[in-house]
Amino acid sequence: MKPILPGIATWSWFSKEKQLNFNGHLLDVGEHRILVDPPPLTDADLSKLTSAGQVDYILLTNRDHERESATYKDALKTRVYVPQADAPEMSVTSDKTFVDGELLPGGIWVVQLSDQKSPGESALFIQQGRGILIVGDALLGKPEGAVSMLPAEKYTDPAKAREGLRRLLKYNFDSLLVGDGTSILTGAKAIVAKALE
Repeated sequence: MKPILPGIATWSWFSKEKQLNFNGHLLDVGEHRILVDPPPLTDADLSKLTSAGQVDYILLTNRDHERESATYKDALKTRVYVPQADAPEMSVTSDKTFVDGELLPGGIWVVQLSDQKSPGESALFIQQGRGILIVGDALLGKPEGAVSMLPAEKYTDPAKAREGLRRLLKYNFDSLLVGDGTSILTGAKAIVAKALE
């Protein structure tokens, strides 16, 4: 687990199948410690995480990013929040569902995105520093330094999916933290705008 921004650390698990890093993020925001879309942690990282204090929440951005949330919910004795529209298709037992426009603990805003791979696909927006946006399957950090959408077959209508993603550009963000691929720590909004042209 490595620090990447003030109050934010990340860790990765390499998926041989997807040939991509699956990323988890640890947020120390406000009074809360929050994990987002957690892939497997090494024993050393899990030990370090628990010794630093209670993890209050696990937030999931979509139905396909449950990853290790059920394991860590029990191990860390924490609560799991998931998108309401995806909850019926998830196996993890959620403590709360969230909807578009909701303000979550730590001052995290929910930005639900229409016409994506799953109905509940949500970005998380933090008005900290120059703005931070966290996405699950909305965008891949691939190739490094750029972003791309999922393969066209993942969407019912790829053109509508692209249009749905343009909503992200209404937010002021400099950093884009991705669930899959390589995050962009500065200048991210311009890169996203270019990808969605």
